[in-house]
Amino acid sequence: MSAEQNTESDPTVDLPKMGVSTDWLGSSEKSGDYTRPQMNTATRLGLSIRETPQSISVISRQVIDDFKLETITDVVNTATGVSSRALDSSRGSFSARGFDITNLQIDGVPTAWEGGYSAGETMTDMAIYDRVEIVRGATGLITGAGDPSAAINLVRKRADSDEFVGHATVTAGSWDHYQGTVDVSTPLNEAGTVRGRLVGSYRESGSFIDNLEDERQVFYGTLGIDLTERTLLNVGVSYQDHNPTGSSWGGLPTWYSDGSRTNWSRSKNIGTDWTKWGSEVTNYFANIEHQFDSGASIYAAYSQTINDGDMKLLYLSGYPDRETGLGLSPSLSRYDNERKQENVDIYGNIPFQLFGRDHEVTLGLMHSEQDFTANRHYAQNTPVLGNFNEWDGSYPEPIWGESVPYVTKDTKQTGYYAVSRLSLSDPMTLILGARITDWEVNGMEWDGSFYEFNYDQEFTPYAGLIYDFNEVYSGYVSYTDIFKPQSLQDRNGDYLDPVEGKNYEAGIKAAYLDGRLNATLSVFRIEQDNLGQIDPGFIVPGSINQQAYTPAEGATSKGFEAEVAGALTDRWNVLLGWSQFRAEDAEGDAVNTQFPRRTLNLYTTYDVNNALTVGGGVKWESSNYTIATNPLGNSEKLKQDSYALVNLMARYQFTPSVQGQVNVNNLFDEKYYSQIGFYSQYAYGTPRSVTASLRYDF
Repeated sequence: MSAEQNTESDPTVDLPKMGVSTDWLGSSEKSGDYTRPQMNTATRLGLSIRETPQSISVISRQVIDDFKLETITDVVNTATGVSSRALDSSRGSFSARGFDITNLQIDGVPTAWEGGYSAGETMTDMAIYDRVEIVRGATGLITGAGDPSAAINLVRKRADSDEFVGHATVTAGSWDHYQGTVDVSTPLNEAGTVRGRLVGSYRESGSFIDNLEDERQVFYGTLGIDLTERTLLNVGVSYQDHNPTGSSWGGLPTWYSDGSRTNWSRSKNIGTDWTKWGSEVTNYFANIEHQFDSGASIYAAYSQTINDGDMKLLYLSGYPDRETGLGLSPSLSRYDNERKQENVDIYGNIPFQLFGRDHEVTLGLMHSEQDFTANRHYAQNTPVLGNFNEWDGSYPEPIWGESVPYVTKDTKQTGYYAVSRLSLSDPMTLILGARITDWEVNGMEWDGSFYEFNYDQEFTPYAGLIYDFNEVYSGYVSYTDIFKPQSLQDRNGDYLDPVEGKNYEAGIKAAYLDGRLNATLSVFRIEQDNLGQIDPGFIVPGSINQQAYTPAEGATSKGFEAEVAGALTDRWNVLLGWSQFRAEDAEGDAVNTQFPRRTLNLYTTYDVNNALTVGGGVKWESSNYTIATNPLGNSEKLKQDSYALVNLMARYQFTPSVQGQVNVNNLFDEKYYSQIGFYSQYAYGTPRSVTASLRYDF
């Protein structure tokens, strides 16, 4: 319903609670669709996929439920054009188009983290989220600082039900995996103007990896309050406690001391019964939305996120002797980390008419402050490490010293942005935007050195042109930008300008079946400039042999992507995507070779008879590699060959309230690396697994 409609003549028509720019916040879980009609991650304009001049993927609640995507890492492994790589048993990294993804968003607000001190970010549980929106390429208009890879936006579930509804689910699976989840929504007053929602989940499981066990608790509570017919207030809190034991730091040794390659079993683990990579994440939030009679709208939000990490870690370096298993050296560390981030997000959307045509503009402000602290407990003793060939994880815990400051980092970012949608003609729309960012950071490194630098008035442009060929097809071209501060200094002692990522993109989009099925074909080119390069023969003035750097043109990534997502028929859903790119440095040499250059994802379900739903999925990745130095001092390629993981699912509706579901992951028990080359070590991916769940709706 448009804002101009007269609702007074029809009392049965509900007034909209959200304006043009906030319709994207509506739920996906009730639709059963594999796509979304609107989203806000790219521009804050509340555009459809077809109207947005960038490549966008949506992993809806239906996809999450169909394929039991428990964490954000599972979502990334399902989506088009993005991939994940394990670092340890509890850490991972994400990438797109040849570059790291260094931040996640929650309801559109960026949250960056220090990968080396991860505290649950890549293990985020999906129980409390309605969907995930992914915009590939540079996203500086909304994100501010970051890499030209992608923005991953987790959209929370909302308290939006005017009747008591909910569901309870129990799950059991391979390696003693057990989980229970309850999700309840209800009105809290007779008028239904105050609504509440509670989500709780508890999970515990073993693993195919020796000694590795996992426990995770999730709680989420939120209120939706209609302050007026056009004003909605949302408040809430979420909490996740992730408590794994037997955690690994790094992976398995790649070589024996004679330079030959190892071939450990998939269950081999360097973790012990006392190692852990625990984390607690608490998030408080409040937001308010108001739609004016004129059709204008305003949105304001505050959030605070606290990530606490509790790590007791053992790292094994070196190369074992093939016969005796001796030769590995233990490194022992205990860390207590805290990352506290506060965010303010305010924007307003104003529709207007000019030259007889309808246009709109969004003006916004984002401010974030993040304080990060890592404290370390040094081991007071180092127990002897024996024969790794007979290793079973029974390595004694050392005596830990007192906590001492290890690393600190305080970051502030303020961004002002404006973006407009201008109707140039019936078939042609121009989107223009810009952001001005102030960014400052100060901190202490582990060696005791201090640093402080800032960037003011960083300008980030955004431009896109969309041409509608007809009611189904449109074409687009776009240019977007992003920057990433760097702490390198030149021969004069000045900090280098931020690394700048530029994204050029063109494509064709289609929206079939009234937007229930979306298709995109795009080509792109990404340039990353101002990368710091060693300035031979120069050191930073006033330093003790601190290398000076000079800015240079950096990496270039170019390629194409295709995606079809949504409903082929009323019974048949599909998510099909292909992505490929080539990433090179200024000399034409391949960079970031640890990221697969080509990926294919296909996930589909079919409703057979309104009771039985069957489906399957496949994720294929091309080969990737890392160059490392073996014990003999020679460079060697650590390679993961191309591989495909096949999944199956079946769901049966026993009664209107009771359904059962079975999921089989890695059906053919493909043996592959979840990572190879990180720390010159490797780890295996998950073998075949089966889960069965029973859900009761009330």
